[in-house]
Amino acid sequence: MPLSLYNPFDDLIFDEHFCFLSGALTTEKMPVFPQWLMDKFKFGDERIEMMDKQKTYVYADLELPCSPEVKNAFDALDEKIQAAYKEGYEGMAALDELLIFQWTGRMLYGLLYYEMRYERDRLLRQGEEFALSTQLKQRFGDFHLMLQSIVEPISFVGKKPWSIVVFPLKYSADIFSYRDDAINLLFSFGVNGFGFVACLQDNGIIAIKQKELLEKMKGHVLHPIQFEELYARFHYSDYILQYNPEYKIERKDNAITIEAIPIEKKGSKPIFGFWDEDIFAQLLANYWSVYGIEREDILQFQKPPLSFLENPYSKDFIKPEAIDLPF
Repeated sequence: MPLSLYNPFDDLIFDEHFCFLSGALTTEKMPVFPQWLMDKFKFGDERIEMMDKQKTYVYADLELPCSPEVKNAFDALDEKIQAAYKEGYEGMAALDELLIFQWTGRMLYGLLYYEMRYERDRLLRQGEEFALSTQLKQRFGDFHLMLQSIVEPISFVGKKPWSIVVFPLKYSADIFSYRDDAINLLFSFGVNGFGFVACLQDNGIIAIKQKELLEKMKGHVLHPIQFEELYARFHYSDYILQYNPEYKIERKDNAITIEAIPIEKKGSKPIFGFWDEDIFAQLLANYWSVYGIEREDILQFQKPPLSFLENPYSKDFIKPEAIDLPF
């Protein structure tokens, strides 16, 4: 009999009595952000904004209802990631990408879960119905199914649904940087030793788009400002991606296989829309604000856009040691 699994996006169920992953009735909870991570970098008491900037939560208060089985699975995953983290770049680079997908997916789904609950409750107070577009229900439902691979017989074959790039990165000790976009399923993570950028549902097309740059990066330990620029490029590329990812999902013999269908140009419509330097400069300025770099510094009259990854004239990779900025 084909395996049939819980999908909260079918009926938009985000109730604290049901396990977020399996749908089982439960009274247990697990933190959205791994406890060891909050303890290590001491951000549990800090606040995080929801997308509309009107609502904030304390990181440590963000919890997901979960069954004992799901909690145990993520606890075991946390142990693997923490062990790899202690080995620095080599440890993280050696991890199966699926583990990074599941680990980042847990955090992104947790944030998405709170966004859904907050929007549902906000609309209910106004007497309005909470609904999602068919496209978003499909996208989030597919993502949820992929995340269930941590406890269910789900395997990925052929092309993977994600772009995940791990690289050496130099931050001052005990500095931790992360960015997320829960709606678009993007995540970046940087510490002293390594960083990674993850687009969890792009079918690998963004890594392909940035392939030339990623090749130039090899053998270099990135400066943090380069890390921020790299994530900005991934983030903006996702924004201008003009095709929705699709998957071949087969259910048989009480198991599920998922294969990402390569994103290819159809007719005259390009895979990516127009790269608008004005919009990208504004996005990049948001990431570079800690360095006092503003949009006007990135885009100057009769000059190519500012970059710390590539020389704008020769397109040569800029060596991190040549960047005279704090890390």
